[in-house]
Amino acid sequence: MSSEPRVSRWGFLHIRLPLVHMRIEWPEFIQGVVVALSTGLAIVPLLIAYFGLSFEEGVAFCMILSFFIASSILFLGEPYAPGWITPALPLVLAFVLAGYETPTERFQVMSALSIEFALLMFLLGATGLGKKLINHIPRALKSGIILGAALAAFKRVFIDDPSHFAERPWASGLAIAVCLLITFSLPFQRLKGKIPGLALLSSLGLLPGFFIAGVVGLWLGELHLDIQWGIFLPPLGDVWAKASPFSIGWPDFEMYVAALPITLMTYTILFGDLLTGITVLQKAQEDRPDDPIDINVNRSHLMVALRNGLMGISAPFFPTQGVLWTGIHVLIVERWREGPEKMQSLFSGLAAYYLYAIPFFLMILPLITLLKPFLNIALILTLILTGFACAYIAMALPRTSQERGVALMTAFMLVYFDSWIGLLAGIAACLLLLGPDSFRDEENLEKASRLTSRQQQPQVEVE
Repeated sequence: MSSEPRVSRWGFLHIRLPLVHMRIEWPEFIQGVVVALSTGLAIVPLLIAYFGLSFEEGVAFCMILSFFIASSILFLGEPYAPGWITPALPLVLAFVLAGYETPTERFQVMSALSIEFALLMFLLGATGLGKKLINHIPRALKSGIILGAALAAFKRVFIDDPSHFAERPWASGLAIAVCLLITFSLPFQRLKGKIPGLALLSSLGLLPGFFIAGVVGLWLGELHLDIQWGIFLPPLGDVWAKASPFSIGWPDFEMYVAALPITLMTYTILFGDLLTGITVLQKAQEDRPDDPIDINVNRSHLMVALRNGLMGISAPFFPTQGVLWTGIHVLIVERWREGPEKMQSLFSGLAAYYLYAIPFFLMILPLITLLKPFLNIALILTLILTGFACAYIAMALPRTSQERGVALMTAFMLVYFDSWIGLLAGIAACLLLLGPDSFRDEENLEKASRLTSRQQQPQVEVE
């Protein structure tokens, strides 16, 4: 175990300085340069098309969001690969773009979402009520919310805004196919154990998809490069003037009311991400006793509250300040568990992916202009992979035919009607079709069910 200090503690803050507490892990650094940058800039096309920003302002906007995400590692000591609350993104886009017409209104309601979510996270983190709240949400309603996110993602790509896909169908289609194959294909997963090269390919995440898209897109003329040289100076002042509520005005009360269903639904998704991140770390910790990990659920709530609050008053784009980027978290943790010779510490791997690549490379103009043609593809990939993952998670939750029916109806109502209508319809369906017991504490309900089952069986063992 290295004698080098791993962290400087300042009360709530756990400060880790780059190159002092965290070395560069080159595999994560290389992936961070391409994958994290491209994915982090994926909302730039949305900012240009629907929020009135220029390309340069969109990049500066994403720099601010990236700094907030990286602060989880640099200042707050969170042991997860942070990212967007991606399953909520399609629902948020449907709510904001359909309900508000001007860029100013859209930024204001994004502020309302961010600030409201920050207050909810702070309340649940300070009181420890988060887990109790989640346990009282019926499985069918959780499934419906996640399935609604899946339907909204596919709807955004192929119905609401099909031009991004239609302009580059071969590049986008092949990128989607390659990423789905690497991420979700059962035959591919079986072959990984037999062919070492496929395991390496899988560890590169979305990078193979971007590579195929680039080769095919340039060959067929669907992508065009316009590389410019120099240093990019982000127009942060212009972003503040166009997006911050200090400049454009604060959200009105009606916006906070309209945003409340999205806020509550987003929390159900975030809590699932948090449980996933904890489970992955706990399984891997056994192999790395030299690098103990501090897991604190209440701190995680407060961290997300802080980041969303800061985002809401500066560069609001909900839900880009979540607790976990699941795929990257798994990749980093799996290499970390192989030992200190592979990765000095978990935070050195996280820093290589988030800190060393993003802040500096976002100011290199040739790299930004090289990635510019890929940003629409990055957005499409984000939505499609999110939709696919949400779909199979959502369909695995219900246990009865009635629950599956309630989930589908809730998802449909969320996608095609106002968010309040969708949420209330899902709650009403749970009450009428599943009964009030569906809102009981799920953990206690399952314990009681197991106890009743044991009592009904012949007692052949003495406990």
